[in-house]
Amino acid sequence: MIVVDSNVLAYLYLPGEYTTAAEALLQRDPDWAAPLLWRSEFRNILAGYLRRGSLTFGQAHAIQHEAELLLAGAEYEVDSLSVFELVRDSDCSAYDCEFAALAMKLGTRLATMDARLLRAFPKLAVALQ
Repeated sequence: MIVVDSNVLAYLYLPGEYTTAAEALLQRDPDWAAPLLWRSEFRNILAGYLRRGSLTFGQAHAIQHEAELLLAGAEYEVDSLSVFELVRDSDCSAYDCEFAALAMKLGTRLATMDARLLRAFPKLAVALQ
């Protein structure tokens, strides 16, 4: 199992520079997990594509649904104390610290391309590539 941040999900479903790396990660480790927050962050990413005309309404909804199926049963709440401790000890946002806190809770790694997360948590966060 590996925790993935919302951008890794976006790389998987929205063709771009890191899509191949996201697909390879899914093939190597298909057991992905994320904090519940991922849904809102991912919706916001899709909303940007929708507003720019890069996705239709139907495509955005279908991608969200597919991602929800991928993470079904692997969405977790994280406790606020853990998140605040990570915020206190890093320069990462509380949103990003939710992903790190979940990886710690599950005793696994966090796949991300977020430079701040990679720098703040080098033993926990791994680059997608």
